[in-house]
Amino acid sequence: MHSSFSALQVRGRGAVRLAAATLVSGLVAVGVMAGAGTAAADGTSQSQSGATATIGGLKTYGAAVIHDEAGDQQISAGLFEMSVEGGGTLQTYCVDLHNPTQTDAKYHETPWSGTSLGANKDAGRIRWILQNSYPQVNDLAALAAKAGVSSGLSEQDAAAGTQVAIWRWSDGADVDAIDPQAEKLADYLEKSARNLAEPEASLTLDPPAVSGHPGELLGPVTVHTNEGSVTVSPPADAATSGVRVVGKDGKAITSAADGSQVFFDVPEDAAAGSAEVTVQASTTVPVGRAFTSESRSQTQILAGSSESTVSATAGAGWAEKGAIPALSAAKNCAKGGLDITASNEGDEDFAFELMGTEHVIPAGTWRTVTIPLQEDQAYDFTIEAPDGFEKRFTGVLDCLTQGAEAGDSTQTLSEPSPATVGGTSADTNLAETGDSGMTGLIAGTAIGLVVIGGAVLLVVGQRKTPTRD
Repeated sequence: MHSSFSALQVRGRGAVRLAAATLVSGLVAVGVMAGAGTAAADGTSQSQSGATATIGGLKTYGAAVIHDEAGDQQISAGLFEMSVEGGGTLQTYCVDLHNPTQTDAKYHETPWSGTSLGANKDAGRIRWILQNSYPQVNDLAALAAKAGVSSGLSEQDAAAGTQVAIWRWSDGADVDAIDPQAEKLADYLEKSARNLAEPEASLTLDPPAVSGHPGELLGPVTVHTNEGSVTVSPPADAATSGVRVVGKDGKAITSAADGSQVFFDVPEDAAAGSAEVTVQASTTVPVGRAFTSESRSQTQILAGSSESTVSATAGAGWAEKGAIPALSAAKNCAKGGLDITASNEGDEDFAFELMGTEHVIPAGTWRTVTIPLQEDQAYDFTIEAPDGFEKRFTGVLDCLTQGAEAGDSTQTLSEPSPATVGGTSADTNLAETGDSGMTGLIAGTAIGLVVIGGAVLLVVGQRKTPTRD
């Protein structure tokens, strides 16, 4: 699948081009671009923060029925299980009822702003449900008593009732649990839910991209985590490049804590180039964190976590002179587009043209440009500079729950069968809380970029880069 996309051009120093290419779904894309002489960077540049996991399907569930214009449709409702890369297990519920679940789809921990929850004023009620129901509340007798279920709750009842209550707030669905005990729990949870704040990420680095001159400390990059300590890994080529990861005092570090600031220590005689730092920890991912997939498998929300491996990366680029930009991108579902943030730590302006409008980022400043996109629109940015430097930002905007407007029926429990979404997989399971409503849209001709009200350009003040004493 390809996506037609308006070209992003940079004239003069540091050319940037926006190209159309094969869809690769992503959550947050990051690129670091230095001036002339920068070495080529291979592959797609994606920065994932937090947990990465593979979905294994429904593990504890019951039955539910959706009521809509197409008639009553019976589906499965309950808890999914995911296996975390590096170790750990997650339990999740769905917040994207009418999308299919693809078997073995890879998921990444994602801010609510990058999902349908970002524009849902009731998203916090879903977090309340998660914290006050199964499996966070595993005393089913106590849960049944609170919900007024005199005959008690099985694990299947608890999972189905919890999922149904979530769908009522996440998708606005007219849905009921078939089992009377599960339905009573769903009613209790729906009516009792209160708005809570979004939970903090398990692990992030902010900003995910920095730049500067050789001989400077490039940064700071701030660590945000719910774990007491994280492991800091230096750039892969540190032994040959001489680039170190250090604290504010310039001393090399191998661990950091929440709020710690880390820097890239680039030798003064270093040729123009780039490097990445990775931080990792073992922690319990906070309940209520969203998870989105690379293959548009339905969005999930975390209900429980074992001790799990989480990681994050940040990049740095440097050059001796000229414009020295650092770029990052993140989905903004509230605005229906992609936020591109560009900073320039060089000594010359960084100028680029975006959708027919030229933008100039003066030295020492940064700006965020929002590119409006259509729902389900694929994007693929190729960022190029002289001397072979290249970075790609790829993804697809997946911000809305489709509801009955998708036009296709939901797979029933009595007719489980695999289906293919967009021709990418033979393992899409529509029996597990989802339908094929978007299949035609995704599999069809790529959607061209439609500008809705033009790009939004925000100018924010200057940054100062610490230097050696």
